[in-house]
Amino acid sequence: MTSVAAGKQWRAGHCVLAPDKFKGSLTAARVAAHLAAGLRQQRPDVPVVIMPVADGGDGTVDAVVESGFARLSTTVRGPGRARVVASFAIRDHTAVIELAQASGLHLNPGKPDATMALTASSIGTGELIKTAVERGARRVVLGLGGSACTDGGTGMLTALGVRFLDEHGHQLPPGGGSLRKLARIDASAMIRVPVTVASDVDNPLLGVRGAANVYARQKGARTADVDELERGLAHFASIVRRDLHVDVVDRPGAGAAGGVGYAALAFLDAQVRPGIELVLEQLGFAEQVAGARLVITGEGCLDRQTLHGKAPVGVARAAAAAGAAVVAVAGQCSLSDQQLRRAHIEQAYALTDIEPDPQICMTEAGPLLEQVARDIAQNWLADKRHLVTDNR
Repeated sequence: MTSVAAGKQWRAGHCVLAPDKFKGSLTAARVAAHLAAGLRQQRPDVPVVIMPVADGGDGTVDAVVESGFARLSTTVRGPGRARVVASFAIRDHTAVIELAQASGLHLNPGKPDATMALTASSIGTGELIKTAVERGARRVVLGLGGSACTDGGTGMLTALGVRFLDEHGHQLPPGGGSLRKLARIDASAMIRVPVTVASDVDNPLLGVRGAANVYARQKGARTADVDELERGLAHFASIVRRDLHVDVVDRPGAGAAGGVGYAALAFLDAQVRPGIELVLEQLGFAEQVAGARLVITGEGCLDRQTLHGKAPVGVARAAAAAGAAVVAVAGQCSLSDQQLRRAHIEQAYALTDIEPDPQICMTEAGPLLEQVARDIAQNWLADKRHLVTDNR
């Protein structure tokens, strides 16, 4: 079997395995490994390229490490300022960073509450960026998703050297709850590095679709807290306009990760791109899929959310553009055949089609995926005329 990490060793007619994770069950790498095992049982003569993917959120660092990036770990401050171990990936002076590694909601102990919602900080994300720059990164791909904070990215920027001062010249306390006290911004010592934000969120910073109104409640905010966070973000944006002469509050993606997207746009002149497009670019997917006969993608649940920029659709579009057939695997699938075809997916294989109990599908996902892979091999890899056996 040929792996992408091993280099350009495949032949025409190979099969590319590019699934996302099955959340709560298997990582993307494990999904790909089980698919490869099932294909090998049925068609050991078909070269396989293993390329787990992600859409910029949880699992993005793992995905690029599988493709040859180096993983580096460091200790940073989590959203509640307790020290946490977080990883990033680096290759050829490009660092790939997941906000959730350092500032994720899952890092807050206990159930999210109002105190957490008002004080959670993105400072650990900034510490990751700073460490990456110190390790030689000249460009950062920043995946946003799963954040615990609604601080407008001020924590991240603080770690990069920006000072957010109250009327007495004192540094503001962490979190979005203190933003209404902001009087002045000093960005003279800021560490500057080109940043591309990987995010599928198109929310602006403020308003009914903004960072506070849409996402703060899941981080523990009550109605009064949401209003306070909204006012704080609005005040922050007004000071940015005054001191930096920048206004990006309505830019799509500014509301991502509690306003970290806004901070990246306003202070780091970041570009925002769909997460899966960026990840595929870093993985070199276009090169890997050239000459492929079949691409297998997927995720835990194929549903309407999948159609809005999630990993399987991004993979399918890129693969279809290269002339490869695309099928998808999932724990469950609620998409119609027509919806799948519009997304360039020719067929979907759900674990619930062979095991109706969702809990068993979660716990036995690996063996079930191998069974599905055998079925895919029979249905899609039966014609040997297009296959070239890897005889190494």
